[in-house]
Amino acid sequence: MCVMKLLVVNPNTTASMTAKIGDVARAVARPDTEIVATNPAEGPASIQGYLDVATCVPGLLDEVARHRDADAILVACFDDTGVDALRCLVDVPVIGIGEAAYHAASMVSTKFSVVTTLSRSVPGLEANIARYGLKQKCVGVRATDIPVLELEAGDPSTTAKIRDEIRKAITEDQAEAVVLGCAGMADLMVELSREFEMPIIDGVGCGVAFAEALVSAGLKTSKVNAYSST
Repeated sequence: MCVMKLLVVNPNTTASMTAKIGDVARAVARPDTEIVATNPAEGPASIQGYLDVATCVPGLLDEVARHRDADAILVACFDDTGVDALRCLVDVPVIGIGEAAYHAASMVSTKFSVVTTLSRSVPGLEANIARYGLKQKCVGVRATDIPVLELEAGDPSTTAKIRDEIRKAITEDQAEAVVLGCAGMADLMVELSREFEMPIIDGVGCGVAFAEALVSAGLKTSKVNAYSST
């Protein structure tokens, strides 16, 4: 059996979040996919806005450089932090979980909303959605104002806030699917999808599936112009 090595990188330094992301990735990966979940040794403990996005990139690049034998790379930050830089660094497919989740939502619904963490993260996510050409399909980016690291505590009140915003997305936005806008929410997808009886989409699982598809199709990152490393 030919094993595909998928490097799943959490760009922040919180090991408990990396472990959760790795578990979610392994749960959806094919039997012949080896999931290597890792995070940089240095950088921000969480990524919550433009400053954290910028300061985590050096550690992210260094961590990926340590695993040059990977067949594909999944960046497990919903801001798609450093994805363009990594596409210049390597020629294997590089996928951000935000981009993966948005495209998956666009394939299973005519309009979707995003439920994320802090309000200051919203402008960056909206900019990404517009850049990916999905602005017409996204009917709202909603903030729970839950700090990223609070998602690691497992407090029921935290999940309750996420549920409240999902309900508002359904009733106020008329969303047909809801994207969970943080890798720290990845373990909630199955439970919330069952509860709301609609697609509640996690980018980690979608990113794994897209990465496997690209590798199986023999596709690599284009080195013509934008993603050239020279």
